[in-house]
Amino acid sequence: MGPLAEQLIIALLSIMFFPVICVLILTVVLASMGKSLGIRRLYVALLLKIFEFVRTKLSDQTPTYEEEQDSDEEEKEADGEQDGNGSGNRGVIKRDFYLTVTQGLTKPDWEPFKKQFELSDICYFTKCGMEAIIEDDVTQRFKTGELTSWNLLTRTNMGYQFASARLTVLWCIGFVVRYFILFPFRFCLAVIAITWLILSTAFIGYLPSGSFKKRLYRNTSLMTFRMISRSLSTVINFHDEENRVKNGICVANHTSPVDVFMLSCDNAYALVGQLQGGLLGLAQRALMRATSHVFFERSEVKDRHLVAQRLKEHVNDLDKLPILIFPEGTCINNTSVMMFKKGSFEVSKTIYPVAIKYDMRFGDAFWDSSKQGMVGHLFNIMTSWALVCDIWYMPPMHRMENEDAVDFAGRVKREIARRGGLVELDWDGQLKRMRAKEAWKKKPQEQYSNILKVD
Repeated sequence: MGPLAEQLIIALLSIMFFPVICVLILTVVLASMGKSLGIRRLYVALLLKIFEFVRTKLSDQTPTYEEEQDSDEEEKEADGEQDGNGSGNRGVIKRDFYLTVTQGLTKPDWEPFKKQFELSDICYFTKCGMEAIIEDDVTQRFKTGELTSWNLLTRTNMGYQFASARLTVLWCIGFVVRYFILFPFRFCLAVIAITWLILSTAFIGYLPSGSFKKRLYRNTSLMTFRMISRSLSTVINFHDEENRVKNGICVANHTSPVDVFMLSCDNAYALVGQLQGGLLGLAQRALMRATSHVFFERSEVKDRHLVAQRLKEHVNDLDKLPILIFPEGTCINNTSVMMFKKGSFEVSKTIYPVAIKYDMRFGDAFWDSSKQGMVGHLFNIMTSWALVCDIWYMPPMHRMENEDAVDFAGRVKREIARRGGLVELDWDGQLKRMRAKEAWKKKPQEQYSNILKVD
């Protein structure tokens, strides 16, 4: 290859990559200023038109997303799917009883069921158990939610079947766009953001404590997480921003570690959690150098008194950032809100709730940690179309007199579920890792026995 050919190749590569570099620089500059040209919103609007075209090609009878949401709301009202405490009949099976952790068996009127014991009663109780297994309200919350219409990603409720040549071509074009155009650009932007995070936190860590350091970290944090959110093609709609937390404890429902990126685009938080390894651990340690975060070693997490003490010290110091906590303690698939652990509600009498709701049509934000690592989860998101979510800041909620931490946590959870349009469940999210406690079994067993009249 002669010198002329080499020069031509270099010139062609420069022409190809110069626009990409310019777009990267422009994106970084806009992210640092908190500005946007509106390209992502136009991109999401175009995707909606494509999804609607696909839906009509697959089935003219399939309802639109808005019609489906209205239909779901009507079914909830008709069947009593939510009655304020997460109980009621769900799905196609009409149950006589509904089982919750806090109330055991719920039934409006027990008298019709009072009777003498007969051997055939065993069949009835077996039927109730089979209904609970068929329509399990717990384990389905730890699986990826299914869509009613295809979004041109691999996951679909249509069973990976061939639909038409036109849609196959459209999927192939989308595959090329997602993996060979969007993903490389997003990956480069994420590398820039993570590099900036490590370097900036290392510099801030050497500064003396004070208002200047806090302000510098806040601005740096907003810039960094906005850059990271750009690398995921996020479109975030913030609501009721006047309720944004300034000091204290902010709690939110939990779908993925990406929740932190979403919330941190609008406010700076001190994070709480267990120190991890790998990529997530690297980011945690970088953040700890710059400001006060409450991260624990594995041995410390089990010490509830130590955890509570460190949280109280942080909350009582008004110079420190507000704490962001996910009281569920695990990731749920953004269809429901499960039991809130009482720890953070014992620390402070004032809580700032936040509800997060993702639009699954563009990409699935749920992280199933039992099936994939953090890097694999981020890869799936970065090769999806986008992340679109709504975030509602809610007015602060105060612990009432004679209200214990468990009741306070339940009240906050109900409000978050109501505001985010999620199903409220009393079950502990840790059930995906452990068996049900014996104490949870005892109460419904006693209630079952009370149905029978014993002379």
